[in-house]
Amino acid sequence: MNWIKAIIRFVVSALVLIVVSWLSPGFAVKGGFAGALVAAAVIAILGYIAEALLGDRVSPQSRGLVGFITAAVVIYLAQFIVPGLLSVSIIGALIAAFVIGLIDAVVPTFIR
Repeated sequence: MNWIKAIIRFVVSALVLIVVSWLSPGFAVKGGFAGALVAAAVIAILGYIAEALLGDRVSPQSRGLVGFITAAVVIYLAQFIVPGLLSVSIIGALIAAFVIGLIDAVVPTFIR
């Protein structure tokens, strides 16, 4: 059952990345839905690493300024891991973190 939730989470995350790329200047997902899935996986892995290193203050559930800035940094750094699939400016990362935070608040899909 947890695998199904994880798959649904990554599909929703990929769709959110595609929507954010349409809405946000300076944020582009290349490679279609498959590229968005890979980018979502990389962003999730970087987010888990940041949460493990910095503690619960940076988790998406905290929704504070530190969590917002950490999400923007994670999104910005993800472009260097998948350079052909993701293109992000600093402003694009901030806008994307804001939009993703709003969508995550409305559509609570987390696995814990």
